[in-house]
Amino acid sequence: MSAAPMPALKGSLTEKGSLADFIWFRTGGPADWLARPASVDDLSGFLADLDPAVPVMPVGVGSNLIVRDGGVPGVVVRLPKAMGKVTIEGERRVRAGAAAMGITVASAARDAGIAGLEFLRGIPGTAGGAVRMNAGAYGRECADVLIEATVVLRDGTVETWSAERFEFTYRHSALPAGAIVVEALFEGMPGDPATIGAEMDRIADEREASQPLRSRTGGSTFKNPPGEKAWALVDKAGCRGLMIGDAQVSEKHTNFLLNIGNATSADIEALGEEVRRRVQTDSGIALEWEIQRVGRKA
Repeated sequence: MSAAPMPALKGSLTEKGSLADFIWFRTGGPADWLARPASVDDLSGFLADLDPAVPVMPVGVGSNLIVRDGGVPGVVVRLPKAMGKVTIEGERRVRAGAAAMGITVASAARDAGIAGLEFLRGIPGTAGGAVRMNAGAYGRECADVLIEATVVLRDGTVETWSAERFEFTYRHSALPAGAIVVEALFEGMPGDPATIGAEMDRIADEREASQPLRSRTGGSTFKNPPGEKAWALVDKAGCRGLMIGDAQVSEKHTNFLLNIGNATSADIEALGEEVRRRVQTDSGIALEWEIQRVGRKA
């Protein structure tokens, strides 16, 4: 696959591009090709000319991702910071380039007196990733605030999708494989910047107190089953601090896995599966992965 000719890209295109350099776990193999387009048009043209048989996967900052040790086939697309511009439209709306971080979107909304987007302060990824997986925190999720999003489909077609078209469910959308969110339009409500800022500070303080933010982690590992909290099920099953190699279940928040040294992605994934097995045995509940696991096993 790596020998196949690649279309032109005005941005950068790197063969065997490292993903472990920026994935939060700092593990995993390289992408066959790592593409950083210069613009929406650049991305659209590249995908239109790319062999349809070559898989394409977008990656933001890799905050909720296990990249397996054998690397990722095809093309991984990572949008540059230039595609993260955030602007205010009227009294209620925030338009964000998909590369914008959640905290950047929330802060722009606060400064403009737009309430309802504070929860994005607690989303450790990009706006594009948040839309794709219907990210949520502190009682709200993207489905609650998204008006529409611009997407580039695998064949290079650029479309604007209404929120309804995404068919959002818990941590999931109907966006097809290979499609990439490049811009999102969010809507809140008029509010007081000081009140909004105080809520964002509360969210930041709560995250700092309860989550291992300064560790190599992948964020929330398992989805919360209906009526349950994943962390509580993991804790009840006796998994707090459980280790495989240098992969560990966080002692601070048991729905986080950590790379505390030289863990491989295989160690981390195996630890997650062992947690799932123990929870199933203990409570009869089958935890579902929230972290996306991609690529080839070594």
